[in-house]
Amino acid sequence: MRVEYREEACRSALNRVQGMGFDWSLNPYMGCAHRCTFCYVRGFEKRADRPSDDRYGTSIRVKVNVADALRAELMRPTWKREYVLVGAATDPYQPVEGRYRLTRGCIRAFAEFKTPFGIITRGPLVVRDLDVLQEASRRARVDVSLSVPTLDDRIWRATEPGTSHPRARLKAIQTLSEGGIRVKLAMAPILPGLSDDPAKMMEVVRAARDAGATEIWHTVLNLRPGTKEHFFEHLAKEWPEELERYQKLYAGRGYLPEKETSPISRKIGELKREVGIRDRRTIKYQPPPEPEQLDILGLG
Repeated sequence: MRVEYREEACRSALNRVQGMGFDWSLNPYMGCAHRCTFCYVRGFEKRADRPSDDRYGTSIRVKVNVADALRAELMRPTWKREYVLVGAATDPYQPVEGRYRLTRGCIRAFAEFKTPFGIITRGPLVVRDLDVLQEASRRARVDVSLSVPTLDDRIWRATEPGTSHPRARLKAIQTLSEGGIRVKLAMAPILPGLSDDPAKMMEVVRAARDAGATEIWHTVLNLRPGTKEHFFEHLAKEWPEELERYQKLYAGRGYLPEKETSPISRKIGELKREVGIRDRRTIKYQPPPEPEQLDILGLG
């Protein structure tokens, strides 16, 4: 599919976030060429009166000055080195990053100002930046999560049309882990009735261990307006037998209730314990304590 890339300057890089478990996010791009059918960002696009259907991901905003804008914000006296999540609303390692290297520039800025950050991506291109991730890890906490919700080829091809193969992401996890980076595997999202089969989930958990993932976390599919219509349209084409079930599961809501999600969470917990997911890195970076930590330790 043809993608239009629009080079535009941004006035700010950091976004204040509420109710998400982290306070700040950063997105070097707007829009995502991965075009995952389940992407929750489609819901935000619909609310903003932008296309959330098949047109989403065909026009990408490239924030050409994002690293400079970030550096200006991080040097402010009021900045408290709070944790920043990179990739909350777009993939920072979608293919265009290979040309613009904006995410790499942001990592350098975080390292320069000793700011902890995490990255969420489906892009194996992240291994290109192992050197700057290592440098940043010497200065502050760094986490990288690669999303591998399933290793089932049919599910992958139908739901993540613009992404690299999940096995390529596992290889990226291995490379980062061997390089000393704290790297997690994200089973996100798990699709009820499709990728929540225990055998399919066990395949992912074992592969995560073998690749050296330090941790596994997961989410179950949520379908806000915008995402829901698009996902149901593709579900009707690929798995028509599941459509009625999904319509009932998500009737009048975007998130599934705990009674639906807790069995999946319990099963993943069991699989992680059975397989033995833990931090096996032979190289570990230990950033120096922050000033407030030094005070607590009586060293300030």
